[in-house]
Amino acid sequence: MNDSPKRPRIVRNDYRALHPPTSGDWKPSLAVSVVIPAYGSQDKLDLTLAALAAQTYPSDLMEVIVVDDNSSPPLRLPELRPEHTRLIVTTGESWGSAHAVNTGVNHANGQVVLRLDADMVAYRDHVEAHMRWHHTADYLAVLGHKRFIEWEPERLTPEQVHEKVLVGEAEALFPIEDSLPHWIEGTIADRAQLTAHRTDNFRVFIGASGSVHRDFFKTVGGLDTDLRLGSDTEFAYRLAQAGAVFVPETTSSAWHLGMPQMLQKFDAGRHQRVPYIAQRVPLHSMRRTAPPRAWRVPLLDIVINVKDANAAEVDACVAPILGGPDGDARITLVTGQGPAPQDRASILAGDGAQLRLVEELYDTEARVRVSSEAPEPDPAVPYRLLLPKPVPLRPNSVGKMLTEMERADAGLLLSALPDAPPARLERTAAFARARHITGGDGLDQVVAGIWGASNYTNLAAAEADGTVFEPPAPDAARRFARRFLNAQQRARLRSFLKR
Repeated sequence: MNDSPKRPRIVRNDYRALHPPTSGDWKPSLAVSVVIPAYGSQDKLDLTLAALAAQTYPSDLMEVIVVDDNSSPPLRLPELRPEHTRLIVTTGESWGSAHAVNTGVNHANGQVVLRLDADMVAYRDHVEAHMRWHHTADYLAVLGHKRFIEWEPERLTPEQVHEKVLVGEAEALFPIEDSLPHWIEGTIADRAQLTAHRTDNFRVFIGASGSVHRDFFKTVGGLDTDLRLGSDTEFAYRLAQAGAVFVPETTSSAWHLGMPQMLQKFDAGRHQRVPYIAQRVPLHSMRRTAPPRAWRVPLLDIVINVKDANAAEVDACVAPILGGPDGDARITLVTGQGPAPQDRASILAGDGAQLRLVEELYDTEARVRVSSEAPEPDPAVPYRLLLPKPVPLRPNSVGKMLTEMERADAGLLLSALPDAPPARLERTAAFARARHITGGDGLDQVVAGIWGASNYTNLAAAEADGTVFEPPAPDAARRFARRFLNAQQRARLRSFLKR
């Protein structure tokens, strides 16, 4: 991301630290590519392009790329359109708005990409309003304002739209009392125009009008073309994970020609979207109520250094996670060595004995992997817990640590451990933004400044006095239990020891 040097340190999502330039002292320098995914509805596209032909943003800094997603009949460019407008037809191997947007971005020359739907009539300063923000920082996701209006074919001509927009009277194209706001406006208002941080602020960055720096778009990976519905929500989630700041632009607006699909077909649309999005977005509300299962993208990555640990110590740490409410996790056991040797001398002892037991314990557990080295952070996973050694846990130990992180709204949570460096719970979005701002130097200090850092004291299973719980010697305990206790009593003893 080298197009813009503007990387100010924004705290969480409080973009009020930014000061977009005003018309009196501003000379734009960034080029914008307006990408319009389109499928059919030539009449609406004509109005969209007529409005874009009347924008205040300099024409030499604006290009428009219309991506025809194999419409039948094919779309065409009308005479009334912006000066630098191109029409691209998608290839046949894929289809859908996600594929069309990615195709348009691949052909874009501007430093900023503004995705605009093909049924949007933008106010005269709509593009300029987006771009004022992007001149202040290069990791913003700017959301354009809109209102929905019932569409009546042939109600307006492109010339009528262009004339009204050109003189700054786009709001008079339709009666405001006949229009509806988008549902996201309520969420934006409830969160102080998104300056109040919530982990799901990304939900409002959906469709119609949204812009990001092109390099940021590509770093995140573009839209997921496997998603026919909901790709904008999943993309917005990955923007958040990469450290984006979400900015609702409300000084300008646009008319959306037609009511939203989710208003007309809410139940059907939701049923089609939720399973796909929940698999890829761990912060989706469905994940909090769904039965335990392995997900495509886990809520938490846990990396445990097991180099000097035995199998019992590893299991005392891992088993409570897998079997309890914290199971929405992916666990990597870092051995610091290659595969365990299989020679006679190491069957009962030696470096390979315990490692072979660990490998066997979790051989068929999809949520656990054994590796010689720690993996790189996964940008799609919201949280990452680093344990310098296995520590005995309770079934909800990790969940409580996550709850504390959210209570403190911290980017980093440290938990002291006996005879080891502290455990680290990292918020992926905070560390991604810190890397983007600094290039990788002094991350902990930057995260503390832009998101906050906190301490946590109760990760390891502990008695009331705070001492780490030490289970009885396993062999002696098992012999005692098998000899003197029945099955029910043994179960009660196990339950007691886990308290």
